[in-house]
Amino acid sequence: MGILGLSKLIADIAPASIKERELKHYFGRKIAIDASMCLYQFLIAVRSEGAQLTSVDGETTSHLMGTFYRTIRLVEQGLKPVYVFDGKPPNLKGGELTKRAERRDEAQKLLQAAEEAGNLEDINKFNRRLVKVTKQHGEEAKQLLKLMGIPYVDAPCEAEAQCAALVKSGKVFATATEDMDALTFGCNILLRRLTFSEARKMPVQEFHYDKVLEGLELNKDEFIDLCIMLGCDYTHSIKGVGPKRAMDLIKTYRSLEKIMENLDTKKFPVPEDWNYKQARLLFQEPEITNPDEIELKWTDPDEEGLVKFLCGDKQFNEERVRGGAKKLLKGRNTSTQGRLDSFFKVLPNSNPVKRKAEEKKGPAKKGRGAGGSKFRGKAK
Repeated sequence: MGILGLSKLIADIAPASIKERELKHYFGRKIAIDASMCLYQFLIAVRSEGAQLTSVDGETTSHLMGTFYRTIRLVEQGLKPVYVFDGKPPNLKGGELTKRAERRDEAQKLLQAAEEAGNLEDINKFNRRLVKVTKQHGEEAKQLLKLMGIPYVDAPCEAEAQCAALVKSGKVFATATEDMDALTFGCNILLRRLTFSEARKMPVQEFHYDKVLEGLELNKDEFIDLCIMLGCDYTHSIKGVGPKRAMDLIKTYRSLEKIMENLDTKKFPVPEDWNYKQARLLFQEPEITNPDEIELKWTDPDEEGLVKFLCGDKQFNEERVRGGAKKLLKGRNTSTQGRLDSFFKVLPNSNPVKRKAEEKKGPAKKGRGAGGSKFRGKAK
């Protein structure tokens, strides 16, 4: 679910924290990708009138096709993706998981009614609601990524928390996910739309955590409390408190404790046994693997292994699989060139007037650097 309404709230109040980029902007960048989010997208997007791409045994292969071709597209653009998979859900998430199961049960009943009525639009709608990423989907995706030479990480708990930790440690540049709670976990840079299909033709949205806090005029803990009020996976929200009111309350009282002391609970009833403190702690101190213990290694694809895994029973086209493997190899060799900014650090000139004057002078005299000092030794 992520954080309800957070992206719009940020866009309205802190627009300077969002940049729009083309995919090619991330050439040479290591990007942590929320694997479960991607698998869910694939299982929905490849549906056609309720049907999935399947193996000869009738097992779904949409998640494999999506992972294979989307990852190739990213690598061709020079990106270095690493997929992060969810571990066990925290105990507080049990309520949200129960609600999702109830919604699926209801969708199943509605689907049956739509099928009896022959309503194709409703059939497609309720089929999408029944999509669930299973453990088998995840294990098969990991096997595929290994053959593709793409690293993956098994998070002990929430993938978004592990992604945020990888970004904060400098292991990767950013997190790619559609769930905004990566920001609540303190992720420095969040990328939305990076994993959209090429057909969507939408620029990548780049959220900068420090600019979000600056624009909202909140510190880290206040931002977490705001996200809890907006609605998260770990606890219920306060009835009647929408994004605007939540923002006003946190700006006025600065903590959920103070808000609780001053809130008109008759007008805005607080959920019974509201466990916001436990939810806050999950965001402040999530269960993660120490990034220093994680080694990210990109390798050449195993072409023959990919053919053996994807073709045959899974019914992938061998020619396309071999072509994909070659694209991965070419993209990997291209991305090893790296980004210029990884080799050079650009120092800003604090005096623009002086800089313009220097530019008018033209190139420095022979034997002298831009600053006028003589070179010593021979150039190599």
